Amino acid sequence: MGLVKKTVKVDEKSVQLLFGQFDKNIRKIEKTFGISYIYRNDELSIEGEETMVDKALTVINDLLVISKKGNDLTEQNVDYAISIVTSGEGGRVSDLDKDDELICHTLAGRPIRPKTFGQKKYVEAIDNNMIVFGSGPAGTGKTYLAMAKAITAFKKGEVERIILTRPAIEAGEKLGFLPGDLQSKIDPYLRPLYDALYEIMGAESFQKNMEKGLIEVAPLAYMRGRTLDNAFIVLDEAQNTTESQMKMFLTRIGFGSKAIITGDQSQKDLAAGTKSGLDIALKVVRNIEGIAICNLTSQDVVRHPLVQRIVEAYEKYDASKPKYNNSTKYSDKKRK
Repeated sequence: MGLVKKTVKVDEKSVQLLFGQFDKNIRKIEKTFGISYIYRNDELSIEGEETMVDKALTVINDLLVISKKGNDLTEQNVDYAISIVTSGEGGRVSDLDKDDELICHTLAGRPIRPKTFGQKKYVEAIDNNMIVFGSGPAGTGKTYLAMAKAITAFKKGEVERIILTRPAIEAGEKLGFLPGDLQSKIDPYLRPLYDALYEIMGAESFQKNMEKGLIEVAPLAYMRGRTLDNAFIVLDEAQNTTESQMKMFLTRIGFGSKAIITGDQSQKDLAAGTKSGLDIALKVVRNIEGIAICNLTSQDVVRHPLVQRIVEAYEKYDASKPKYNNSTKYSDKKRK
């Protein structure tokens, strides 16, 4: 098939945002679709095989919609726009840049909104359900978006308090006997939750509300025996809960509350032979009305692009490992 050339009008200001620093954005598009480009007199000409040119122009026009609003084009914007076109999923990155997708702003003024369509479905599920399970690999925004929704609901008066919790389990290493009081000992396990709160709410506002008991950050064990009414509850790292812990947590939720359970099923730190409460819950509650399950994928990773490639590499590695039958215990094999 022969080469074709197509052009699109791009003003000088928009082309600077589109091309990116050292032309890294347009060069990524060039490499992905095997096209060549020339920019002259406010016209961007794309040359290559026709289907590839059309795909490249789809990406470019999508990114131009964002740049014409004066917004910076991030590497994640470019990568996701390309992935949507190459996968044939449909939709446009610019659709996620609309004002009605905005959740809130960080203390520094940065807007927080879904950056992928998987994240968009996740946020919509939070809006429309009492309990939402957000499962997916690291970097997909499961916890961060849940925290943003919790803080927004709290500021609007939709809930009276925020409760953030996670199981206190070491990630593959022992922390030993930490110094200090009980709070000092458990804080390392809860630090990721504090970090998100500080960024969105600010340390001073967080401390004031925490002193008033309106925001609580605590290990999952502290939830036992309580009924949590009029609260926005986020259970993070749920893959490290046991079956009994997850059942205990789900039965704490009271009237006027909303609960978000997040976890990465590929990163469990439970003792060998212990079943994950998240894995079991996803099977048990799947068909209960008012509960939504959102499965985010490597396509929803919004950290550095290298993280997405690492996640995909591990997914391929895990898929290639032989599946063993665990029904036969080692001691039985030894006796034979």
